Amino acid sequence: MLGSIASFTAMAVAGRAVSHLHDTFEIMLYRSVVGVLVVLGLGLALGRLGEISTRNLKLQIGRNIAHFTGQNLWFLALISAPLAQVFAMEFTSPLWVLLLAPLILGERVRPAQYGVAAMGFGGVLLVAQPFSGGISLGLVWAGMAALFFALTNLLTRRLTRTETVMGILFWLTVLQLLFGLITAGLDGDIALPDATTLPWLALIGFAGLAAHFCLTNALSLAPAATVMPVDFARLPLIALIGALFYGEGLDPLILLGGAVIAGAAWTNLKLANRG
Repeated sequence: MLGSIASFTAMAVAGRAVSHLHDTFEIMLYRSVVGVLVVLGLGLALGRLGEISTRNLKLQIGRNIAHFTGQNLWFLALISAPLAQVFAMEFTSPLWVLLLAPLILGERVRPAQYGVAAMGFGGVLLVAQPFSGGISLGLVWAGMAALFFALTNLLTRRLTRTETVMGILFWLTVLQLLFGLITAGLDGDIALPDATTLPWLALIGFAGLAAHFCLTNALSLAPAATVMPVDFARLPLIALIGALFYGEGLDPLILLGGAVIAGAAWTNLKLANRG
């Protein structure tokens, strides 16, 4: 789980480091190039490329449109809002999963869980501070990213009923490479990496895969209610990085709001595990 925290944090720092030269579509393009090479290399080495199929291609495309949209919004938020606010809003994704699961997966949600969602919304108000002079556009991007990440997770859950991890990762990287190539080339100008941005782009690609690998393995070794609260340590860590390296203030309300959101997500996990 610590590997997942380090990887997500590294992606945030690297995303800011390349934003002066590359737009979010280009970042996703180069991240996906690294991802395709790594996934194909691992699949070949492990002899698991035969697990890749097209039987759920429409669902794979829908899942990756949601993920591509959410990831672009996340990178856009990173350069438009304080890091702590972006990470705090990202933690609302499990709450969106809670609200959307009945519609997409047909899962039952108990009344107590809706109360948890309301608690999480209270945390969002603390983070966004809508009555303190307006909500920044970066915060809007972060909130929308969380929604699309929730859609991604729900569609991934549907895919895991019939698809292997290798099959899901293959279509994740290949489709997002295609989406990145199309969107980055819309303006007819795709900026090539230079000596400064190339290492950061490689870090984004490796860290993205490492984050999901570490999280998946953590969930296979311990219950979600045990694993996921550790992930919330990302918030104070990224807030400290924002303060030390980017001059972003340590706003107590943002940290408090993030803690409330994290507490709501953790409570929902506990309720779900009780059946």
